[in-house]
Amino acid sequence: MSMQERIRSVEERIAAACERSGRQREDVHIIAVTKYVSLDTAREAYNSGLSNLGENRWQDAQEKWHALSGGEQAPDEEKPVWHFIGSLQTNKVKDVIGKFTYIHSLDRLSLAEAIHKRAAQLGLIVPCFIQVNVSGEESKHGLQPEELPAFLDKLADYPGVKPIGLMTMAPYEAEPEETRPVFRALRQLRDEVKASSPHAEHLIHLSMGMSNDFEVAIEEGATWIRLGTTLVGKEEE
Repeated sequence: MSMQERIRSVEERIAAACERSGRQREDVHIIAVTKYVSLDTAREAYNSGLSNLGENRWQDAQEKWHALSGGEQAPDEEKPVWHFIGSLQTNKVKDVIGKFTYIHSLDRLSLAEAIHKRAAQLGLIVPCFIQVNVSGEESKHGLQPEELPAFLDKLADYPGVKPIGLMTMAPYEAEPEETRPVFRALRQLRDEVKASSPHAEHLIHLSMGMSNDFEVAIEEGATWIRLGTTLVGKEEE
């Protein structure tokens, strides 16, 4: 399939999921995950209207970032919006903050402190998703759900960090329907914390759902979905 064909197919599936769940299409945002594709494919994705690009590691992203966003001559509205969606090491914060608009993997206070310090140097406030390990898998990063309220309270000490939502990764399931409890639990956790925490007023978004399960995630309230293979493909090195 061509890029345009994949985009049309994904759009049809998103629209159907929104209709099934009574949601508005404009409330669901796509991140095109370009970590497994070349610079040329990432450029094609952006030129095809996929303005939000996601990468997991700065080492892999830097060529694409410099090619698509590094030029000072182009205004920001003509550049991709970059999302850092992988685990972020504190020693990489200096490379990422200022280049990636959104961080989807805030999972510890030491990282919040590092982001805050770098943001202060650059005069920025960084929108972040707090990663929560809803599924309880040992291989997954993220806070335990019960740790979220105290974590939000402590984030108030780092005004360079703006928590705007929660992120989770569901286990890969051959039957996507089996991921529904994970996505539902993240939505319920967000709603509970918003109702009880004075520091959760901006906690609106849910970053959840990937190529295998994004339709279920949308039905359960995802506002950002992270799509790689099904949208931009995968290129073997």
